[in-house]
Amino acid sequence: MISLKDRTTLITGGSRGIGRATAILFAQAGSDVAFNYACREKAALEVKAEIEKRGRECLIYKADISKEAEVKSMVEDVARKWGHIDILVNNAGIWTALEMGAMDTEVLKETIEVNLDSVFYFCNAVVPLMKKDKRGWIINVSSTAGIRGEAGHSHYAATKGAIQALTKSLAAELGPWNIRVNCVAPGWVDTDMCTEVFSDAAFKESVRQSIPLKRIPLPEDIAGPILFLASDLARHITGAIINVNGGSVLCG
Repeated sequence: MISLKDRTTLITGGSRGIGRATAILFAQAGSDVAFNYACREKAALEVKAEIEKRGRECLIYKADISKEAEVKSMVEDVARKWGHIDILVNNAGIWTALEMGAMDTEVLKETIEVNLDSVFYFCNAVVPLMKKDKRGWIINVSSTAGIRGEAGHSHYAATKGAIQALTKSLAAELGPWNIRVNCVAPGWVDTDMCTEVFSDAAFKESVRQSIPLKRIPLPEDIAGPILFLASDLARHITGAIINVNGGSVLCG
């Protein structure tokens, strides 16, 4: 029922985790996909092969999304090759630790640049193309940390809360151009980002038990709601924060 035929999608952080699952799912739905990666070229090429296996075109870029110039260059190249960008998925992010009172300002700066500044850069570069076409879909990936906060990761939570505020602001601003802006906020997800903490089996089990559905989702469980928001099934939804956390944080 969901079809993205004749649409193009740009995803940040597409070589692993939620970005990888989203890129492959979007290709399966009929969209050509472009994405960036930071350093894992082999993994990026594997995703590209999966997309092409499904009969879709794929463009990949090694780009530092915390640098506005690299973001602009990437967007311009995609637009030059495909003529338009219909869907933007701001997925890339990092999860770092920060203890208030002993703050590492370099960690703070890096987290804000990657998690938040990049979203502004990509939106700023892509929105003119969407306005020209009088349509567009922007899906931002936030986190439950942006809703409830997260001790020891206040800077990370702050970036994710800011993304949710940005989503609502852009939904109101861009609605007149038929550009829908929404957000998916995952809880714990079994991705590379959590490999270190989940190496402690007891901790991983405690996380599972804390989730009402009693399972830690795979990246594909987050990619599905992202696809829904990019589809015509969600044509009257904008400015929404879709919580995908198995019931661990209940708000609406």
